[in-house]
Amino acid sequence: MNQLDKFYINGEWVAPIQAEMFDITNPATEEIIGQVALGSKADVDKAVAAATEAFKTWSLTSREERLGYLDKIIELYNERMNEMAKAISTEMGAPMTMAKDSQAPIGITHFHTSRKALETYVFEESIGDSHVYKEAIGVCGFITPWNWPMNQIACKVAPALACGCTMVLKPSELAPLSAQLFAEIIHDSGLPAGVFNMVTGDGLGVGTALSSHLDIEMVSLTGSTRAGILVSKAAADTVKRVTLELGGKSANIILEDADFDKAVKDGAEECFSNTGQSCNAPTRMLVPRAMHDRAVEIAKSAAEGTISGSPDDQATDIGPLSNKGQFSKVHNMIQRAMDEGSDIVIGGPGRPEGLTSGYYARPTVFANVTNDMLIAREEVFGPVLAILPYDDEEQAIQIANDSPYGLAGYIQSENIEHARAVAKRIRAGTVFLNGNNYDPSAPFGGYKQSGNGREWGIYAFDDFLEIKGVVGYSG
Repeated sequence: MNQLDKFYINGEWVAPIQAEMFDITNPATEEIIGQVALGSKADVDKAVAAATEAFKTWSLTSREERLGYLDKIIELYNERMNEMAKAISTEMGAPMTMAKDSQAPIGITHFHTSRKALETYVFEESIGDSHVYKEAIGVCGFITPWNWPMNQIACKVAPALACGCTMVLKPSELAPLSAQLFAEIIHDSGLPAGVFNMVTGDGLGVGTALSSHLDIEMVSLTGSTRAGILVSKAAADTVKRVTLELGGKSANIILEDADFDKAVKDGAEECFSNTGQSCNAPTRMLVPRAMHDRAVEIAKSAAEGTISGSPDDQATDIGPLSNKGQFSKVHNMIQRAMDEGSDIVIGGPGRPEGLTSGYYARPTVFANVTNDMLIAREEVFGPVLAILPYDDEEQAIQIANDSPYGLAGYIQSENIEHARAVAKRIRAGTVFLNGNNYDPSAPFGGYKQSGNGREWGIYAFDDFLEIKGVVGYSG
């Protein structure tokens, strides 16, 4: 049993001020595998005080000093990569193959990109008679989710460290094992006490305390749009900087000049990947109306070929949904879409055949979807694909942009110039062309209700820096 009963504050593992424990559940078995402590405002106050004190010196460290700490973290993370993959797989259900290939390694990737950005980043420059400084914003509060736990922790912590900020992390109480391991890596790196602090807990007890805390200058959340609204409201009274990476309902436009069969197959498989629990998943597939029935056949075949099963089985393509709440939500949304009259092709509510326990969901495809249907409007966060026919390219672009979300978009075309032209018209923070769905140096974040601010690479630095102009500097 994993007993995570301490917080990491000021370089030490400390007991909660008021102990309350929360069960950690393996989503593949529904078995309780441990407990994690839930923090309170008093624990947050303690962590913020440590970060505030540490900021006085950490913010003044040199570029070379911070590079050295990033190097040490990278070294230690590499040494514990297999442990990290196992922790992630156990806590949120990713197949071990995926945990080893992407879930765990993506964390260290963000440290590499932040390190590279730090090497040459311009923190001060002269403009006319003035001098402009980019200085660390202060103490940051981070609230991270369970679906890509190390991705979201690392893409906040790494640039914050590089910029000279100190921080308090609240990882998801549903996926605390990887966060515990990450905090151990930070501790072993010798990072000065108070620079990085971690208080586990839920949104009400810890998330709100971070968001509203007077001494936190910036709060960054990755989560649902609903959570982003609550964090923004809690932060408003202290006028702190808020950056949000929120929900999505990303359109995948398959243009007439695409390699159609490949584009549909790859798009369906990408939608189902990570059991659909990626905020930028291509969940709306837009196809020419004349090719709709062919797209349905290909997507159905992709769903049939997607193996749901134990995360430890090498043959498994997708594991369970990450928690009981998500299990209920996804199955309820599938049923609601069916009740609304959406044309279901394959899948539906209930576990896949042969699985009698665990939070599993069937890969599901809806056809002849119109953009006013629930299944096209709301984020399911499960392995559910909606196929929407369009009459011409203009209509495809209009449908893609007709969404409260704007996190990502996907364009498929054998003519790269054509794909680029359509991409410019998509109202989303990231547009992926022809199956290219990952570049850690590119900015990541959303338009509209998908959030604000940008993460990843050099673009993340802006959110962690204040800009100061010293006028008359030249004398």
